[in-house]
Amino acid sequence: MEKIPIFLTLLSLSMAAGNELHEWPGNRRQAKTEKTTRLHFYLHDTASGKNPSVVQVARASLTNKSPTLFGLLNIMDDPLTEGPEPTSKLVGRGQGLYASAGLDELSLLMAWNVVFKSGDYNGSSLTVLGWNPTTRPLREMSIVGGTGVFRLARGVVTFKTYFFNSSAGVAVLEVDAVALHF
Repeated sequence: MEKIPIFLTLLSLSMAAGNELHEWPGNRRQAKTEKTTRLHFYLHDTASGKNPSVVQVARASLTNKSPTLFGLLNIMDDPLTEGPEPTSKLVGRGQGLYASAGLDELSLLMAWNVVFKSGDYNGSSLTVLGWNPTTRPLREMSIVGGTGVFRLARGVVTFKTYFFNSSAGVAVLEVDAVALHF
């Protein structure tokens, strides 16, 4: 039996899902009803141990000499939980990248997706982009899009450091989000 190339399979699946997208804005009432959703969860960023959720993928030649680790690039797939404990109920994953982008201040450029894995938002996502000056008590980033329940989302996400241990390579961030969506 001949195997079907994976890209043909993915193409056929995307074509089948495409009809829903083309029909979606057809119902004017649905397209005009904007909702506001408030979310609260914890992001667990772990760079060490048996199961790290973040890995370094690139480093500039000057990164080791920089007090801010300028030029360091990491990819993350961090658990998002209801509470600050790692054993708390999983609500999703924070998947994306962050790069140390500040020469004078430890700050990150972050581009990541909040991918919901349970509850009312299971299968939906929010896309977050922004500047994260990590030493400040409160940081803010933009919600620039979303999928599923969060189609056409925009809004804001705030971070507060709940726990940080640099020698253990562990950070837990408290995250609040306000998403406007249809």
